[in-house]
Order: sequence, then structure tokens, then C-alpha cells
Amino acid sequence: MAADPEANPESVARSIVLRQLTNSPKSRLQLARKLAERNVPEEVAEAVLDRFEEVRLIDDADFAEMWVRSRSQSRKLARGALRRELADKGIDTETAEQALAQVSDDDERNAARDLVARRLRAGTDLSDRAERDKQTRRLASMLARKGYQPSTAFRIVGEVLDETLAQEPGSYGAGEYGGPEARGPEAEDIG
Repeated sequence: MAADPEANPESVARSIVLRQLTNSPKSRLQLARKLAERNVPEEVAEAVLDRFEEVRLIDDADFAEMWVRSRSQSRKLARGALRRELADKGIDTETAEQALAQVSDDDERNAARDLVARRLRAGTDLSDRAERDKQTRRLASMLARKGYQPSTAFRIVGEVLDETLAQEPGSYGAGEYGGPEARGPEAEDIG
């Protein structure tokens, strides 16, 4: 626990919790794990954590809201990934869902579109079917790692690629009259 065998376990626990909270906000479970790592007796840890909750230095609801806001903006994580991270940090389901409510469907969709647009490699020939398929798989996999559902990931990637292709000058396959997709399968047989 501490170098001094005569140290009061409660004051040691308090200093560990304060030091942890100084670095960054933490959930109660994260702090309990840290105290257990430092061999603080469980009953002492519980008493100290209870007191910190009473004075609102530990608040899992506030922590969850801050975590969701920060990770959804900085990492562009979907609610699924955020839900898993909150569970790993000991946040109960109801508290997690309240925190996740601040991320709307539009926020999530816009974040995914932004990620895809930023990760799309410049100079990629999207009119080449093989290259487009390769980019679609790569970008949809990236979104899946961020917690987006596969159907959503593929739909958003397709939308962004279509928009990018339509914006490229002289792009074949873009727009209402631009390519074989618009004219029908028989157009591919012509010249």
C-alpha cells in the first residue's frame, strides 16, 4: 500500500483517489480498481469512495456525459463503441443511455461522413470498380472499428463516394446521365 507501514489506510486511499482525479475524471469503478491495485483494504476503499461521492468529487453520471461528449467529438465514435467503453468503466446501463442521448442520429451520421471524407485517399479513381470496391471495404471497416453498424457504414461510404465521384470533373459514372448505371446494363456493351 505505502512505504510507511504506520500510514493510515484511509488517508492513503484518499491521496490515491485525489491524485487519480487530478490527472483526469474517473468513474467509481476505475478508482476502486486503482485502490485494489494499491492493496487498499476493500472496506476502506468503499468508505473513501462513498465519501467522495457524497461531496460530488466522484459522479458517474457527470463522468459518462463528459466521456461521451469528448470521445464522440474527438474520436468520432458511434454510440455502440461509446456504450462499450462506458460499460468497461463501470457505468451502469441507465446512466450510459442518458449520456448517450446527447449524441443524435444526425450527429453520428455527420461524424461518419466527416471521417470517410477525411480518410478518402486523394487521387483515387472511383470510376474504376475494383478501386471503388477496395476503398468501400477499407472505409467501411474503419467505421466498423469506430462502432458504426455495418449497414450504416456501407451506406455512408457509398454516399460519400458517389458525391465525390459526382464532383470530379469529367467523372464517368456520375450524375443522372453520367455512366452505365444511369443508362442501364445494356450501355456497358456499347463501345
